[in-house]
Amino acid sequence: MTPPIDLAAVTRRRVLEPDGIPTAWAARHPGALPSDGRLLVIAADHPARGALGVRDDRRAMASRSDLLRRLAIAVSRPGVDGVLGTPDILEDLLLAGLLEGRIVFGSMNRAGLQGAVFELDDRFTAYDAATIERLGLNGGKMLTRVAYDDPATAPTLEACGRAITDLAGRGKIALVEPFLSSRGADGWVRNHLDPDSVITSVAIAAGLGATSACTWLKLPVVSEMERVLDATTLPTLLLGGDPTSDPSDTYATWGRALACPPAVGLVVGRALLYPPGGDVAAAVDVAAHLVHGGA
Repeated sequence: MTPPIDLAAVTRRRVLEPDGIPTAWAARHPGALPSDGRLLVIAADHPARGALGVRDDRRAMASRSDLLRRLAIAVSRPGVDGVLGTPDILEDLLLAGLLEGRIVFGSMNRAGLQGAVFELDDRFTAYDAATIERLGLNGGKMLTRVAYDDPATAPTLEACGRAITDLAGRGKIALVEPFLSSRGADGWVRNHLDPDSVITSVAIAAGLGATSACTWLKLPVVSEMERVLDATTLPTLLLGGDPTSDPSDTYATWGRALACPPAVGLVVGRALLYPPGGDVAAAVDVAAHLVHGGA
């Protein structure tokens, strides 16, 4: 059984040990790519963009204690290789001793707050490449939304290109999450999840930066994934999103997509942390089997 995170102890350390977090990063034993070359990463960077909803519950991720409890269960399961998060969440897990031997991706651009008039202005407000290198993280993740009718797209692409170049120069993975997006008449930004739109986003993302040597993609699982993944040779982690269908259908779809050559694993947040029925361990175990098989 996974021991609960002592939230009072984490807060106490933040108050009484101002050097506790950098000391803990320095003492941590980082994770390495598994021998099968495949990864299962738990994602927890949604709250920093104001995206707290899961399915019909718009405040599902509002409780940090509940989120950390779910994360503690998930990252402790066999077959889970790492975590993707913003500094606040990763540091909570770090102080609780839950990042030992784990691959860690730092989320870099969180300024495009969900529902804001500036949502498509995905500026870099969290990790930078220098900090990712200094802390011994494995790489940085960046949201790269392309909206042809929004002028914020151009500076976002420029910033992502610079970050990819900077990460590659330090030997760190740039995990790029591209979408073609647009703002609807109701004011909400939506990502286009038809195969051709995803393929176009892949082509744009793959060409960013001075080199693609350390570029990986983070792509949604959509229809015609064989054709989508035929658009790239870059290592690709498949994202789970916020599925509303039956979990068994979702897992079957993930399994088919993982059979495509560029797919090297899953990076999933809400679908595993807040599964229907609430059994985090069981959901994570299914995902681990899909990624690593019987290994």
